Order: sequence, then C-alpha cells, then structure tokens
Amino acid sequence: MNEKEANICIRREKEDDYRYVEEMTRSAFWNRYRPGCSEHFVLHQFRGRPEFVSDLDFVLEVDHRIVAHIMYTYALIHGDDESILPVLTFGPVSVLPEYQKQGYGERLIRYSMKQAYLMGAGGIAITGDPNYYQKFGFESAQDRGIYYPGIPREEKTPFFMVVDLIPGYFDCKVGTYEEPEGYHVDEEALQQFDQSFPPLVPQVLPGQLS
Repeated sequence: MNEKEANICIRREKEDDYRYVEEMTRSAFWNRYRPGCSEHFVLHQFRGRPEFVSDLDFVLEVDHRIVAHIMYTYALIHGDDESILPVLTFGPVSVLPEYQKQGYGERLIRYSMKQAYLMGAGGIAITGDPNYYQKFGFESAQDRGIYYPGIPREEKTPFFMVVDLIPGYFDCKVGTYEEPEGYHVDEEALQQFDQSFPPLVPQVLPGQLS
C-alpha cells in the first residue's frame, strides 16, 4: 500500500532497497546513542527472522529518493497469570541526517501505525523518548501494568511505553515485556558487519547513552 502526496511517497521496502536503507540507517544513528551505532545491524539481522513484519516495513521517498525508513516486529507480553499477549514493536526509525527535523519520521510513524491497526494489531510497545512519542498516543507502560524485563518493577521506566490500537487492549493485563531477540547485538558480529561499509570514526560525545 502506498501513500502519495506531491513529491512524497510512502511504500513497502523492496529487497533492492536493503543495502541503501542500511547505509541510511547507519548515517542516521552514527555516534548518536553510542560511539558508532548498531541500528543498521539490527535491521539487517531482523530481515531474516520470523518476528520481522514485512507488511509494516516502509520507506518514505522525497523526489524518488528514500529519506526515511521504519521496521516492525512481533513481540510478546508475558502475563503474571501465565497468559500471552501478542503486540508489535517498531524501530529503528531512521531519517537521513539532512532530512531530519522536517516531519518525515513523524509522517512515517503515523502512517505505519494506521496500517498496523488495519492489519488487526491490538497494541504497540516501544522504547524511546516519551517527550517525542506522547504525541502518537504512547503512555507509560508501567502505568498500564506492563513492565520492562530485567528492571525492578518499583523502578521508573519512562522510556518504555505502550499504545492501544484496539481500545483497552492493555487493560486488565499485568505482565512483563519480552524484547525480540533480534534487538540483541553481538558486538563481534556487529564489527564484522560494519567493515563492509565506508569507514566512519566512532566518537564519544555528550548525551550518548553508553
């Protein structure tokens, strides 16, 4: 499914786009959260995993040039009552550096969330900046009784958020999120993969997470 407006087009990613999108993702995240980045490798390894949602793998083009990308995967909430609640998660969301802060990432998120709803998905769980994601309807997962793995439940986790696509989807459910395995990065494999790209210099910068 495509969305077109003037010189902007949102469409499904094609296999021919893969390498370019990985390069774009690398440039978008390089030295942002850590020296270097891992997001392009995460994207690369997810494409071959069963939890990757190809129907929600979108690029945004401006004047026929891909400038943004989003990917989704299936994830799970493990209820304290031993039930399982299927959810979606998304990320990385990447925008070419020269196109950032122009609304393209927001447009791609809103479009993909609508498509997720039309597919019948009940809810989305993500990690990210709550100041940014609140405008899409995301709220504290902890306040809804959904907890991030490996962190004591009494410890605040504002970075972990959920949104109902079906109203009340997360109601009456207390449990723990299971992060899809594809987000776990083997540093040696990352370094080997990164050698296939043009060299960039990892730098320690203020504001990085690690």
